[in-house]
Amino acid sequence: MDNSGKEKEAMQLMAEADKKVKSSGSFLGGMFGGNHKVEDACEMYARAANMFKMAKNWSAAGNAFCQAARLHMQLQNKLDSATCFVDAGNAYKKSDPHEAINCLNAAIEIYTDMGRFTIAAKHHMTIAEVYESELVDIEKAIAHYEQAADYYKGEESNSSANKCLLKVGFFSAQLEQYAKAIEIYEQVATNTMDNPLLKYNAKEYFFKAALCHFIVDELNAKLAIEKYEGMFPAFSDSRECKLLKVKKLGLDMDCVKYDLCSNVKEFDSISRLDQWQTTMLLRIKKTIQGDAGDLK
Repeated sequence: MDNSGKEKEAMQLMAEADKKVKSSGSFLGGMFGGNHKVEDACEMYARAANMFKMAKNWSAAGNAFCQAARLHMQLQNKLDSATCFVDAGNAYKKSDPHEAINCLNAAIEIYTDMGRFTIAAKHHMTIAEVYESELVDIEKAIAHYEQAADYYKGEESNSSANKCLLKVGFFSAQLEQYAKAIEIYEQVATNTMDNPLLKYNAKEYFFKAALCHFIVDELNAKLAIEKYEGMFPAFSDSRECKLLKVKKLGLDMDCVKYDLCSNVKEFDSISRLDQWQTTMLLRIKKTIQGDAGDLK
């Protein structure tokens, strides 16, 4: 059967499900198996949704899953309702990001009410990704990554919490919220440096915190680097740390700029700087040039 055939069959199922719901609400329908009719309607809506998916009619699929979700909630089938809202959200992601978020938020409300915070956190991450990639609303993406991190931490899923926090740090720095980014990178670095499997990553997080410090204030950056070396001696010998050790600001601005540029060039020749790191280093360079102008 081609897609148009699947879509036609799905629409017929939707019509039958609508009739079941209407008849269940009548006086006689309520006396003679009202709930049973609603259960049948739930199944029909779900079947219709899957047929709409096969026909790639994502909005219709999302709508059908939503219908099933609401009926499941009416029957007090909370878990089934949440599952249908998630299915609706996944379908809507392909056609209507805002509606996808509404459905996933409905699922999250059910999961948190049931005390299932790990799965709620997972869906907060999905919403954050929609805001990040589809709607490009970074502030809202940050809020959902933070909420996901809180739920993961509450359930002792520290690795997943750190993953979300790193997203928050990444975007906070991009938005020039450096104090917040520094706090997060220091927190994640501290969480990982005592873990034999993860401690290698700690130097990267201390490096990112130091970059943010450097943009704000060179003296604080120097003090922060010394603190990180004390906390995590392996950081001292890292290329990341050596990259940051430029001549003291205020002595000779041309030397500072030359030192920074040559350090970056050497670092980049061994392992490529990513876009975020490059952006932060350009901001540092701009700060140094600005300070040089102030001194003239």
